[in-house]
Amino acid sequence: MKDVTVPDLTGKLAVVTGGSDGLGLGLARRLAQAGAEVVLPVRNPDKGAAAVEKVRAVVPGAEISTRSLDLASLASIRAFADTMHAEGRPVHLLVNNAGVMAPPTRHTTQDGLELQFGTNHVGHVALTAGLLPLLSAGQARVTTMSSSAARFAKIDWTDLQSERKYSAVRAYNLSKLATLHFGLELDRRSRTAGWGISSNVAHPGTTLTNLYASGPNLGRSRPSRQEAVMRRLLRWGLFVQDVEAGLLPALYAATSSRARGGRFYGPDGLGQFTGGPKELALYRSARDEAEAARLWDVSERLAQVEFVR
Repeated sequence: MKDVTVPDLTGKLAVVTGGSDGLGLGLARRLAQAGAEVVLPVRNPDKGAAAVEKVRAVVPGAEISTRSLDLASLASIRAFADTMHAEGRPVHLLVNNAGVMAPPTRHTTQDGLELQFGTNHVGHVALTAGLLPLLSAGQARVTTMSSSAARFAKIDWTDLQSERKYSAVRAYNLSKLATLHFGLELDRRSRTAGWGISSNVAHPGTTLTNLYASGPNLGRSRPSRQEAVMRRLLRWGLFVQDVEAGLLPALYAATSSRARGGRFYGPDGLGQFTGGPKELALYRSARDEAEAARLWDVSERLAQVEFVR
C-alpha cells in the first residue's frame, strides 16, 4: 500500500483528539515524526501519559504533550479552549478524530445529549468553535473523521437524540453523517466569512481499533463478540485493516498539499473497507447543503457556541 509523504511540519502546532490510542495515536506519531508540536487533549491522564511515551519511543525528542479534555462535557471543552487561548499559540492543524461507537443501550453526555451524537459531532463542533480564533491565526487545516457508515444515515429532525427510539448502529451512522456535514460546511463558511481555515473530511475504512470493544461493551455484563470477529477478519486479510493503514486517509487529508478543503477522503479499495487514500465522491446522504446549514444552526445551539473569529 502506498504511504503518505508528510511535508516538514517544523514550527507547526497540531491538536489531535482521541490521541490516547488507535488512529489518533498513530496520527500523532506521524505528525511528530514530521516535526510538528502535538497536543493531545485526553480524558484519561494515565492513558495520555502512556501515549506520549509511545510517541517518544519512536520519535526521540518529540514535542508532544497532553491537556485535559472530555468531549462529552461542554464545560470541559470550554476549559480546554480557555487553556489553549491562555497559551496564545496559533493552531495549524486540528484533527477531530475522537469518538465512541455503538453502545448497546442509550447513554448521554454530561449535557444530556445522546452519547454518540453528543461526543462524535457536537463535542467537536464545540471544540472547533472554541479554537476558532487560534485556527484562524494559524491559517489552519481542520480534518474531521467521519465513517463510511455515514452513507447509510438519514437525519430524523424529530429525534436527533434518539430519545423516542434508540438503535446503536443508527445513532452511530447519524453521528458520522453529522461530522461529514460539519467538516464540509465549515469549509464553506470559512470561505464565505474569510476565516482562513481549510476544512475537509476523512474516513478510515474498516480499521481495527478499540472502538470495537469500548463502545459495544459499554453497559454490558458479557463482552460483545464484535472485536473478536474483527480480529479474525484482520488475520485473514478480509475487509479489515490495521491502524497504520487506516490512518492514511486522515493523514493525507490533514497534511498533503494535494488535499483540498471541502473534499472527502478515504480508502481506495473495494467497498472503501481498506486501501490507500484517495478523494471520494460525496455520499448521497451528505449532498444536501441546505440540510448541512440547518444542522450547523442546530449544532451551534446544542454546543452552546457561535462561530466568531
